[in-house]
Amino acid sequence: MSVTETRNVASIIGGQAREGGTRVESRNPANLDEVVCEAWLADAAAFADACRAARAAQPGWAATPPPVRGKAIGRIGRLVEDNKEALARLLTREIGKPYPESLGEVQEVIDTCDFFVSEGRRLYGQTVPSELPDKQLFTFRNPVGVAAIVTAGNFPVAVPSWYLVPALLCGNAVVWKPAEYAPALGQALTELFLAGGLPDGVLNLVQCDGPTAFEGLEQALSEGLVDKVGFTGSSAVGSRIGELCGRHVQSPCLELGGKNPLVVMPDADLDLAAEGSLFSGFGTAGQRCTSLGTVVVHESVHDEFMRRFTGLVEEAAIGDPFGEVLYGPMIHERFQERFLGWLELIRDHHRVSGSSATGQITSSSPRAGFVGDPDAGIFCHPTIVDGVTIDDELYRTETFGPIVGVASFGDFDEAIELANAHGYGLSSAIYTNDPRSAFRFRSGVTAGMVSVNNSTSGAEAHLPFGGNGKSGNGSRQSGIWVLDQFTRWQSLNWDYAGKLQKAQMDVAELTGHAGFRLAWD
Repeated sequence: MSVTETRNVASIIGGQAREGGTRVESRNPANLDEVVCEAWLADAAAFADACRAARAAQPGWAATPPPVRGKAIGRIGRLVEDNKEALARLLTREIGKPYPESLGEVQEVIDTCDFFVSEGRRLYGQTVPSELPDKQLFTFRNPVGVAAIVTAGNFPVAVPSWYLVPALLCGNAVVWKPAEYAPALGQALTELFLAGGLPDGVLNLVQCDGPTAFEGLEQALSEGLVDKVGFTGSSAVGSRIGELCGRHVQSPCLELGGKNPLVVMPDADLDLAAEGSLFSGFGTAGQRCTSLGTVVVHESVHDEFMRRFTGLVEEAAIGDPFGEVLYGPMIHERFQERFLGWLELIRDHHRVSGSSATGQITSSSPRAGFVGDPDAGIFCHPTIVDGVTIDDELYRTETFGPIVGVASFGDFDEAIELANAHGYGLSSAIYTNDPRSAFRFRSGVTAGMVSVNNSTSGAEAHLPFGGNGKSGNGSRQSGIWVLDQFTRWQSLNWDYAGKLQKAQMDVAELTGHAGFRLAWD
């Protein structure tokens, strides 16, 4: 398909395209004149229908031996690998992520598939010794059933794969709702998964907006069609989904927002810390849940760090995501509007730097060295806000965009308080050459993920990903840890004694001599 062609996409339910509903255009945020695709956004009834299709298909898929399911995941990985450049180009066109980052995101899908291929031959249970004779105990992992997955569009293929791959591998059927502003990527990733050999109904795609998905999920849960919910998105929406699932005695997998701290200790390599802050804060235009929220820098190195950090940000190339840039456009107009609102949190005691202006980059509000035409898309100036304090609303608010706060600290306890007091707990980083500081930070920070001398962003497919507090409910994605989200433990006790043996009552006892003492004095 050439760049100039416009493709039509729709939901895929039970292996069939489901058109109808509201028709919308998905436009390239770096060039709003380019329509990437036209999409049918479905209604809540279609979401519930997808859950019924998944419910019908799930028993057959669960009966497929896990090693065979693993082979399907392996084929999906190879298909994604063979289509890596095409998928990455589409990713850059639809959400504006710089092409090298898009390639990295697609690689994350491949890595996830590669990791879980062999889990189809593991999915280990255990044999457990019994306290009674002629009796054996076993444990088994069983699929949950039907998983409803709702994901955001800032990582429109990598994050969905963290859910879809293990859920399918474990024998679940899936209903996936991608971001409505990235429908082409939802279609493309689903096509690749289905081409891997999944039976009809095992993976269903529902193209719809958030409120519609919530309504459809509410209906599906009421009808007993969904057994597990996975959600990646804002803390506010995650809280509502948690409440909804709680009414049905379900525990969702929630991966939510962050206000991720990066601590710079007095002994830090300041060039490295500045480089890490640049990528953490402004990569993907700050539109990651793991983006840097506040640099927490020791007062003794504050001024020197700011000199280096500000210099890097001012020199960074911004613009056309197919060019050599640090970041491209905002993903969608809605994120630009919210970002402009967050700039209003800047107060008189703050010091702003990083660019020639704040807000949207345009020909009338230019950025030196901009790559491409700033008026063609939705680009925003990078903004550093120094002088942030623990009492500032800016400190407490997740600002999804190219804005980074800087706060100062005097002693280590103050740094830990600044790292934690906002209530988020997703990702964090510390720059230091002192192992004691690194381990004290690890034990003191509430974040689910900690980096030492590295970015707050940079997940790998075999490490647990997730947060605490306002960043999530403690569930984890990736690696073996996500298996607990998509399986349920079942225990089996098998008594072949030929008589009823009662646990805790018919247990043999060995008597000893508790009063025995050595007589060697």
